[in-house]
Amino acid sequence: METNEGTVDRLLRVVIGIVLLGVWAGMNVPYRTVLLIIGLIALVTGLTGFCAIYKLLGVSTCKGC
Repeated sequence: METNEGTVDRLLRVVIGIVLLGVWAGMNVPYRTVLLIIGLIALVTGLTGFCAIYKLLGVSTCKGC
């Protein structure tokens, strides 16, 4: 997989993923499963630097990649 996310994009995804997983784990809110799925996707894409949707759309926020 090639990196198609820039540093800021990756950092935001990791932070959002951690926050969503924290809400999922710590609170009994409706749609917990949705929070889990979105949180995991955000965290994994942020850690790997690859977004399949970006790839399909031909988008890259990574400068010089």
